[in-house]
Amino acid sequence: MNPIAPADIRVVLVDTSHPGNIGAVARAMKNMGLLQLILVRPKLFPDPEASARASGADDVLRHARVVGSVPEAIGDCGLVAATTARDRDQYFRVRDVREGAAQMVAHARTGPVALLFGSERTGLTNDELSLAHLLLRIPANPDYVSLNLAMAVQLVAYETWRARGAEYQPPAPVTPLAPADEMERLFTHLQQVMDEIDFRDRTVSGVRLMNRIRRFMHRAELDRNEVNIVRGILTAVQQKRRIAGAGETAPSAAASEPASTPTAPET
Repeated sequence: MNPIAPADIRVVLVDTSHPGNIGAVARAMKNMGLLQLILVRPKLFPDPEASARASGADDVLRHARVVGSVPEAIGDCGLVAATTARDRDQYFRVRDVREGAAQMVAHARTGPVALLFGSERTGLTNDELSLAHLLLRIPANPDYVSLNLAMAVQLVAYETWRARGAEYQPPAPVTPLAPADEMERLFTHLQQVMDEIDFRDRTVSGVRLMNRIRRFMHRAELDRNEVNIVRGILTAVQQKRRIAGAGETAPSAAASEPASTPTAPET
């Protein structure tokens, strides 16, 4: 995946009372590629607890600006979005956080965007909310909608990260899958053992069982080591049968032993 370009989105915390929350917010921001933090009238900052909770996002704290008012924090911003957990009247434009994040990212391509978060206890005042173009709502359990400040920042920052094109890229497998010929030897070995223990296909056509086994084993995407483990188990079953059936007529070697009989590797 190509690196995601920085977004001109600043996080503005208003009247934050706990310095640990400032550090946790810095960490949440850096997780999602947001690096601009502005603090409006923080009770304690800088503070050792903020640095401790930042957990490696010290650069976000180091470059954070402290200002005296919300207008000062957002003065040069085009779009201003605010977060709230409370229902507001119809004069506020309210957006789901995912839709709002996409709108913020679009506007950040042409100029600064501000994202406002209020104090831990009271949130943003109506006067502060009136400075915003839109309000963001984070869907949550209606019986308990209150979010910790850092959690709220993390969720909104995550949505902006996704809106900027981020998607999970699974790592390349470390061990290559078992080649087709080894899988075929496994299926042959398994069929031999099923025949020896009289585990029969009970379907009308008599071929569906092995086809289903093939499908779920291919879905498992076995590597060579895993194939050898399964064949080692099958070989152990055959050996136990030979011991248990020593007084009976032993099956022919051709029917009971595959051409190659691997054992489970040591771990």
